Amino acid sequence: MHHESISILLVEDNDGHAKLIERNLRKVNLLNPIVRAADGVEAIEYLQGKNPNDPGAAPPRLVLLDIDMPRMDGIEVLSRIKSDERLRRTPVIMLTSTDSQAEIDRCYQSGANGYVSKPVDISKLGEKLRRLGLFLEIVELPEVA
Repeated sequence: MHHESISILLVEDNDGHAKLIERNLRKVNLLNPIVRAADGVEAIEYLQGKNPNDPGAAPPRLVLLDIDMPRMDGIEVLSRIKSDERLRRTPVIMLTSTDSQAEIDRCYQSGANGYVSKPVDISKLGEKLRRLGLFLEIVELPEVA
């Protein structure tokens, strides 16, 4: 299995957070291509194959999905991914700045594969993302049709 070819879709409306997440994933030598969508609508378009930069690109093998976004929030994006026959096996890890149990439960009920709260403490977020990067190196992800 070639981990380099696993592209990751990062759905995050905050530019600062997006850069931080990407930088921290790179720090753990995660070489996977990371594509960023700035909101839920963009993410859905990208997942449905409307990738303006690369129309023939394979769908991402993993989605890192912020919950709190304009236009379409992460829970709605998650529900659409999980109800789409072609996309539903794609692992989705939710990113959020809250650690409310109700929110966590709602994510898992909607089909999330994981949940990472974004601590305000940058070094803690870096450490969580480093671990996520290491996790991505060892897990086998399902093939996406």
